[in-house]
Amino acid sequence: MPERKSRKDAVRNREAVLAAADALFARCGRPEDVTMADVAAAAGVGKGTLFRAFGDRAGLLRALYEARLEPIREAAEAGPPPLGPGTPPQQRATALLDAILCFKFDNRRLALALEESGSGSPYQAEHYAWWHGLLRAVLDQVPGLTDSDFTAHALLAATRADLVEHLAGHERVPRETARAQLANFTTRVLASGPARGSSAEDGPATTDRN
Repeated sequence: MPERKSRKDAVRNREAVLAAADALFARCGRPEDVTMADVAAAAGVGKGTLFRAFGDRAGLLRALYEARLEPIREAAEAGPPPLGPGTPPQQRATALLDAILCFKFDNRRLALALEESGSGSPYQAEHYAWWHGLLRAVLDQVPGLTDSDFTAHALLAATRADLVEHLAGHERVPRETARAQLANFTTRVLASGPARGSSAEDGPATTDRN
């Protein structure tokens, strides 16, 4: 019985911490101002409990990010079109990037805090690797696209949290405008295909001026 109660307490504490962190990041002006002590106080737990459950601030950010991202993961992995399997690749790639952009707009402070947490390269983060792997697999199905790995990286760069923060926070670009711009950009990239008379191995195409 004590062991079961301990597990229930741990689950309850974890949920309280995630809820408290969620509220703090939603209200904060600068993500870096939210400390582990702030989260512990808001959740009503000791700092030791917080560190045991999440390891460090980056671990807490990842846990909160993953909790928010889970519905999109499920839709992308097994849901209906346009996010799920069975959608034509160009349409699905556009929908996936739109979902990421909307997620970043809806979670601006959290996404920025995670990507700027200093816990290593953002390109080696688990959530980035998952998005890149999924998008690359979809791009592999696009006719004429010769480098799905690089193209996936390049398209994902248009959804980085610091860019979203700059567009939304500094340039005041409306969410729907940003979505339309990203969809247009993605369509152009996927429609361009390889340069005429060249291949991925040839390097950049050149023009004979003689």
